[in-house]
Amino acid sequence: MLESDDKRPIILGEYVAANNVTVRQTAAHFGISKSTVHKDITQRLKSLDSELYERVRGVLDTNKALRHIRGGLATKNKYLARP
Repeated sequence: MLESDDKRPIILGEYVAANNVTVRQTAAHFGISKSTVHKDITQRLKSLDSELYERVRGVLDTNKALRHIRGGLATKNKYLARP
């Protein structure tokens, strides 16, 4: 599990920024809920490390912009896999 609540947003933010991952991928990696990850990196991180927050915000914005493409690919693959 992660360290104290004060350090967790920093750890999560560094992971997201370094690996360009989604909130869901980060939650799965650390074994915590995506709601916790999202709150930590969008609200708590801003007051703890504004520079890291801006880098994470860039990753989140990119992920949001590409979300519809990932959803479309998942649907395509679903229908291609049908017999």
